[in-house]
Amino acid sequence: MTLPQNHWSREEVDEIRSRLLEGFDERNRSLPWREEPTPYRILVSEVMSQQTRLETVIPYYLRWLERFPDFSTLARASQEEVLSSWQGLGYYSRARNLHEAAREVEARYDGELPQEPEALRSLPGVGPYTAGAVASIAFGVVIPAVDGNVRRVLARLLDDPSPTPARLRDWAGLLVDPARPGDFNQALMELGSSVCTPRSPECGSCPLAKFCAGRARGRQEELPRPRRRPSPPHLHEAVAVVTARGTGGLLRVLLRRRPPSGGLLAGMWECPGVELESSERVAVESAVSHLVTRFVAEGWMGEAQGDPRDPMVLTTVDHSFSHRKMSYHPRLVRMPGPVPTSLEGGEDPTDRGTGTALRWVAEREMAELPIPVAQRKILDAAMARLRPEDC
Repeated sequence: MTLPQNHWSREEVDEIRSRLLEGFDERNRSLPWREEPTPYRILVSEVMSQQTRLETVIPYYLRWLERFPDFSTLARASQEEVLSSWQGLGYYSRARNLHEAAREVEARYDGELPQEPEALRSLPGVGPYTAGAVASIAFGVVIPAVDGNVRRVLARLLDDPSPTPARLRDWAGLLVDPARPGDFNQALMELGSSVCTPRSPECGSCPLAKFCAGRARGRQEELPRPRRRPSPPHLHEAVAVVTARGTGGLLRVLLRRRPPSGGLLAGMWECPGVELESSERVAVESAVSHLVTRFVAEGWMGEAQGDPRDPMVLTTVDHSFSHRKMSYHPRLVRMPGPVPTSLEGGEDPTDRGTGTALRWVAEREMAELPIPVAQRKILDAAMARLRPEDC
């Protein structure tokens, strides 16, 4: 490879590789996917680690492998099973993409993950970083893997406040060790996560400190310059937590499944809601009233006696997604019921064309459904507010 101009010599590149790998060998963390680094396990770990701390990932990873030990098992699973196993980890598109990738690996590659970075990038949810990480770690391909940690390390080494993706790829590609590409990429990522941190980097213990142009100029903490991102919109939603008693007085909640594709929370279950133009109390209660009226008109209460009891105000739940902030304004609506046996566990036949569904769900069954974190908070608050006679 031709060296970029006006920076390290070949000898210095060799020393950078040697210093980084020596430090990695000394402080190599014991991680479950490193103990048995099969291509499937490496892919799962890399997808789970996107925008998530490793300490958070580990228990989810271990449970995932118990349920889906290989591509074949994952490919055969339903979307609901996959999302349920992922719930709590966030960014659910990762789970859907991993599920679809497993199906493609089974269909196109006879169940064997391809080694070529280009083929890896053709799989759902696999971008340049993930392809580089998997190819280098699982198959020893000499290719860089540039994530946010590596971007920060290189920006400081090069004293570049706004390195372009092309420049980062060039320099990372120059540095990656041809004999141990997977270990080198992991070492560079770990340097960024544990030493070359965004704030108060531990330059005194950094094996690459002597090569760091940013540190030499005393501006390491200023690098790289933060990326400008527009402020996410703040949206409001009225939520109807509709409850009634079913067989034997068992408490049930009317939940809705989102369409299985498209959208941030595709395929997940939630309390029915309506987006609002105003978060004022009258707007929330009007929206909830219209939802409940629709459910009654569509026969979801069967032979319901009388009107729903006065909606009970539950605490607003705020939740931040990657591209928006949401404020959920829930109301607990206790229907006089009871729910007819024929409707218990049933889904809405009128909505199947769009992929959505309604179901009366017993409280004990909710643990088995993929329900987003914010919606679980709403349901937990509702269950806590119900009087014993409602349960």
